[in-house]
Amino acid sequence: MNHRTAHDGTTHDHPGHTDPRGSHEGLGGHGGHEGHGGHGGHGGASWATAAKATLHCLTGCAIGEILGMVIGTALRWGNVPTMVLAIALAFLFGYSFTLFAVRRAGLDLKSAIRVALAADTVSIAVMELVDNAIIALTPGAMDAHLDDALFWSALLGGFGVAFLITTPVNKWMIGRGKGHAVVHAYH
Repeated sequence: MNHRTAHDGTTHDHPGHTDPRGSHEGLGGHGGHEGHGGHGGHGGASWATAAKATLHCLTGCAIGEILGMVIGTALRWGNVPTMVLAIALAFLFGYSFTLFAVRRAGLDLKSAIRVALAADTVSIAVMELVDNAIIALTPGAMDAHLDDALFWSALLGGFGVAFLITTPVNKWMIGRGKGHAVVHAYH
């Protein structure tokens, strides 16, 4: 049985889990990553680290959301089913980026899924909430077509605002060993 040490010094059992680097650094540990404050407590994360984590989530969200919009529009679905598909695909692609990265680092599938869920759920949720609210509140954006500038400006503007709002959320979470910080043990 493998024991992992958390930031607070407690150990957690993770059956079947092996750290590909052979260390016993905690799931929230950052061994050698700059910008996370002192390792004796929960120091603050750097803005660069938070922005990188947010950009990582934003990339997956953007791919999924755009794909969902294209599919829904091509199938002539209404706004609600298209938005539901876009949000579902945003979560799927957002999680998959982290899932593939930690699997490549040697984590088994069940543990990798847990890490992806812990790392990205809040970030993706905040991003999707903000982005879709911007689209819904932009007059005419919900009825715009893929070839309309209004569609793309609302979507990209929503992503921009979502990035600006989600980055501080990620900074706060990473600084406390939560969110995307759990992935850092596998970099």
